[in-house]
Amino acid sequence: MPAFKTLDDLSGIAGKRVLVRVDLNVPVKDGKVTDTTRIERVAPTILELSKKGAKVVLLAHFGRPKEGPSPDLSLSLIAPDVSKVLGKPVATASDSIGEAAASAVAGMKDGDILLLENTRFHKGEEKNDAEFTKALAANGDIYVNDAFSAAHRAHASTEGLAHLLPAYAGRTMQQELEALEKGLGSPARPVVAIVGGAKVSTKIDLLMNLVKKVDALVIGGGMANTFLAARGTNVGKSLCEHDLGETAKQIMIEAATAGCAIILPEDGVVAREFKAGAANQTVDINAIPEDAMVLDVGPKSVEVVKAWIERAQTLVWNGPLGAFEIEPFDKATVAAAKYAAERTKAGKLTSVAGGGDTVSALNHAGAADDFSYVSTAGGAFLEWMEGKILPGVAVLSGK
Repeated sequence: MPAFKTLDDLSGIAGKRVLVRVDLNVPVKDGKVTDTTRIERVAPTILELSKKGAKVVLLAHFGRPKEGPSPDLSLSLIAPDVSKVLGKPVATASDSIGEAAASAVAGMKDGDILLLENTRFHKGEEKNDAEFTKALAANGDIYVNDAFSAAHRAHASTEGLAHLLPAYAGRTMQQELEALEKGLGSPARPVVAIVGGAKVSTKIDLLMNLVKKVDALVIGGGMANTFLAARGTNVGKSLCEHDLGETAKQIMIEAATAGCAIILPEDGVVAREFKAGAANQTVDINAIPEDAMVLDVGPKSVEVVKAWIERAQTLVWNGPLGAFEIEPFDKATVAAAKYAAERTKAGKLTSVAGGGDTVSALNHAGAADDFSYVSTAGGAFLEWMEGKILPGVAVLSGK
């Protein structure tokens, strides 16, 4: 991974205006923030800069405003929660550029924290417009990007500003990049990847990239059925993208060429209906009843997955092994997650996981806290796994 500057490279910042791009795109219901995880993730960067006497000016987006400013998508709704998490006052401004922003910044004292308004209230943000970027830069001396989750977007506040101001990675960005480097950049081998989820169609680029980088690829969830069907296995009424059979075969050919083992289920837990507590049975993967669907991998498959995790020095995980949202079809995901957490805690495994369903699944298993790193970055994490260049990261390294 190319070198990038961090807060360790910043000195003498007392009195400097530091524009900090953060991710405050948190869930809100009835005007109340329901999950402050993303605020908590960026708190260390904000507090470190404030403690060093910088004037900390926060830039963020919230939602997808279609026609300019909207009261429902104002960051003033989030400010009280930011203040609560930080344990410090957080001032707000009614705009991210112009007189409103300039006067609010001008009134700051060393160590103060100011949250500017939703950058997406201006169309120039998502267009990475040069004039809008200049207007943002006018309120800062230094730029810090601490929003890896938005780094796959070449927007004014995520990429453009790094061309106009000295640019640094915040602590969350730094932590994420270092974890990802251990995951696929220069990992300790053997490397095992677990990829699950419903559809192959959403993860073709991901699978094609992984088979060239890992030693074994465990495929679970509904997407495993597409690979099984491509191999000639009858999957009954299971979720399956039969039209992607040739794609699945090509991925298996690429894997064989690269020396990557493809691990598919050997048994499955089947049911006739998709609901919690549905009557179910475990069958050999070659004996799936015509009127049933596979909703989880079976115990024999779980033991195979655990054996690969035991062999691995690095594990990269994206997507559940089964329909973990409903019992009892969460058993395989929970068992594998707990085993990976156990190996990580014992210092025998570096485990990096990410993606919305993955985070939920690991939390459901009570395993997330023991993984080396769990990314909440969603799209950015997936694009990194696909081997794509993230504009907001590339610009920090001058690439």
